[in-house]
Amino acid sequence: MKYKAVVIGGSAGSLKAIIKILKEINNEIVIPIVILFHLSEDNENELPLLLSKYINNIIKEAEDKEQIQENVIYTAPAMYHLQIEDNLKFSLLYSEKVNYSRPSIDILFETAAEAFNGNLLGILLTGANTDGAKGLKRIEDLGGHVIVQEPSTAYSAIMPEGAIKILKNPEVISLEEIGKNLNELMGIRE
Repeated sequence: MKYKAVVIGGSAGSLKAIIKILKEINNEIVIPIVILFHLSEDNENELPLLLSKYINNIIKEAEDKEQIQENVIYTAPAMYHLQIEDNLKFSLLYSEKVNYSRPSIDILFETAAEAFNGNLLGILLTGANTDGAKGLKRIEDLGGHVIVQEPSTAYSAIMPEGAIKILKNPEVISLEEIGKNLNELMGIRE
């Protein structure tokens, strides 16, 4: 299989979007999926518990120095940038905000692109700033596949529009098609 991981980023309106995607994807997808949303600083991350209602895979918050495992869906913790090291371990970093955000989608996407070296699928969803665009471009530049939510189907179109402006060949599809498309890219037929 070409892809060794999936990274998904989003902001305003992304919770509903990721729930829709998780309802659509097949439980046979075994590669790790890493989800990063912009979370408020006072937000205790209950995302894994909430998302576990919609898919049978293991869903957990990524931990510092944790080895990335197949068949697990990871979520980024609030207040820390989530990075993927070359040895495919997570690294949490508390530093300045990027694009007014911590965690930053760009940081996750850029480090994942380097770590998985072209064997990565990046998905950018709805959001109210341009975080994620540069990271998605890095994934594309290293030979990974990039999907951007069709802006007209986004709660906030700023994030997907920002990515479309700088990418060479993004796959721009509606939210309704992202889960089905993910299944097809993983070679899973309905």
